[in-house]
Amino acid sequence: MIFEELQEVAEMFRGSFPLTCLLIIPVLIMISPSHAAHEFEAYRMQHFDLNGRHYGSRSSLINMEARPLSAAKVPRRCLIAKLSELTAERYQELVSESAGALVVLIPHNFSSMPQEVMSKWLEVEPQMLELETNMAVYFVREDETLLQIHRDIQQASTGDQADSAAEALLSAVYANGFQMVASGPQSKQLKDAHIVSLQGKLAGKGVEDQLPTIAFVTHYDSFGIAPYLSYGVDSNGSGVAAFMELARIFAKLYTNSKTHAKYNLLFFLSGGGKFNYQGTKRWIEDNLELPDSSLLADVSYVICLDSVGGSDSLHLHLSKPPKEGSLPHEIFENLQSASRDLYPSFNFSMVHKKINLADEMLAWEHERFSIRRLPAGTVSHLPTHRDIYRTSVADERWRVENSLLVRNVKIIAEGIARQIYSLHDKEVKGRPEIFVDEFAVSEENLEAWVDYLAENPRPAQLMTKDHPVVSTLEQAMSKSLKDVKRLSFKADKREPEFIFFDGLKSTMHAYNVKPAVFDLFLAGAIASYVGIVYLFLMNFHHIENIVKAITPKQKTKAH
Repeated sequence: MIFEELQEVAEMFRGSFPLTCLLIIPVLIMISPSHAAHEFEAYRMQHFDLNGRHYGSRSSLINMEARPLSAAKVPRRCLIAKLSELTAERYQELVSESAGALVVLIPHNFSSMPQEVMSKWLEVEPQMLELETNMAVYFVREDETLLQIHRDIQQASTGDQADSAAEALLSAVYANGFQMVASGPQSKQLKDAHIVSLQGKLAGKGVEDQLPTIAFVTHYDSFGIAPYLSYGVDSNGSGVAAFMELARIFAKLYTNSKTHAKYNLLFFLSGGGKFNYQGTKRWIEDNLELPDSSLLADVSYVICLDSVGGSDSLHLHLSKPPKEGSLPHEIFENLQSASRDLYPSFNFSMVHKKINLADEMLAWEHERFSIRRLPAGTVSHLPTHRDIYRTSVADERWRVENSLLVRNVKIIAEGIARQIYSLHDKEVKGRPEIFVDEFAVSEENLEAWVDYLAENPRPAQLMTKDHPVVSTLEQAMSKSLKDVKRLSFKADKREPEFIFFDGLKSTMHAYNVKPAVFDLFLAGAIASYVGIVYLFLMNFHHIENIVKAITPKQKTKAH
């Protein structure tokens, strides 16, 4: 009975091609070499032009096979590397060998990295930025799936070092391969890129035009190898936080007639600071070269703030030492005496560095003013402008310590207060603290600003006129200062000093695929399977006779 039923099934498949396909197609689906993609956010390397020079990665598209960083053949390949594996030498090799793309896995928090890895990365990052490349370079945050992909391609590459061709072939068949895809339009120039700055002031007591002016200046943008990963918490988030707190506490003093000083205080929050201080440069030009503007012509001193969130010392960086008895010298002495009186073990020093006009980039923001013969200096806890954290994606929240930021802001505030209230000329024992009680520096406010800025990357390319960070900064300044203005400008169309490009963030997919040799084995397996099924069906009657011959007949019982 069972053989008769099987015979009917065999006849059905033997004469019906569509039904035969129904038997084969599920098998093909089960052994398909491609699986669902892993989707993740990828952040592209910097891409800009500055003063006619090209920087960063010029490509944004990827559709290539993933290979480990150690791969021998790199053209038309996407190299996957952990941050700890990348070296400056290897990156230079990839650029010179025209590698297709590079995807670097970075940790979610740089503070968790071993010091050795961090030190190596701080050396690699600036060297990568110096090289222009047509290779698409992306950075992605590590997750378990991406780390597993990294392990899989590392394991797949071991077949390249197999002892025999057969072993290499089998390794290729069993290996897990991946196709990395970052699609969309190629990156293009931002035609309407603006640099946005903010300006406000506190008028002194008396006739404003006849009073001396002290200006506080700081830039709010950040910089790192990948714009969307550039939080710049110390440089220059701490400078912005200090700027906002100084505006708040001096505004309180200026609203009281008894503490209203005979100094104008000017506040300028500049954009494009990391691009050679473009916002400050334009502000100076607009206020010195235009005949109807005298804003900067009356400035007695400019204090720039840059990286003030740590360390046990502060430095006043100057382009040339001030003459004894001059106002710049008085300001330095007041800052130094305030630090000494408030914190006896604290070190406040002067650092002198001449401006090298041959350099492509200025060292500090005050140099923009010094070039135009305006007295200026930069206050920073960094002893040198060459500190790598200033332009690194590793400048995250852990770089700023709240208590040290409060201390540094208080020293700056007390030092300037001694200047504007002429306390250095008075024989006052102990020199009283100005910023106490209701005028005290608020750690809560400073912490809130640092936390906010630490959550928002602020590269100049993204800081449009309507960006939420710009609006938040403007609203905060308007609460403390008068005549707050938003100033914006675009690069010159004929000879642009800066050019920005889009496509700095992409949704990337990693498709799990098998190598081409797997298709050969798969085709052979399918052909063998179909051949066996075909022979079985076409010769079923022979199989039936053989089975009947070897199967003992059951004896029937007589009733």
